Amino acid sequence: MTDYTNDQLYAIAEGARANAYAPFSNFCVGAALLTEEGEVYTGVNIENSSYGATICAERVAFVKAISEGKRQFAKIAISAGDVESIPCGICRQFMYEFSPDIEIITKADGVLKVKSLRELLPEGFVLER
Repeated sequence: MTDYTNDQLYAIAEGARANAYAPFSNFCVGAALLTEEGEVYTGVNIENSSYGATICAERVAFVKAISEGKRQFAKIAISAGDVESIPCGICRQFMYEFSPDIEIITKADGVLKVKSLRELLPEGFVLER
């Protein structure tokens, strides 16, 4: 696996944030997802006039990677500027399907924070396959 430091991965997420489409909330989020093979997929939040059609940056990054055949992930960094952005419940469950042990990197007060998905979603579930 190509090594990315948490700082490097967060910087990629911060760069991706510039492409967010958030005309309603003006809350722009970027994500950088690291696969077990060392590839990085980015995502941004994309709002929609039909609010239910809005999608979070984390799921965009996952969907891009999954659509390219990736299934195992190591880390995801999430940037929302000066505000710490913890994944929402839908994103937590979506990520759990593929990587219950993924590390989640955020930033608050200028300091990177790392938590495991299991900390944020201790009783996530996956159907038997």
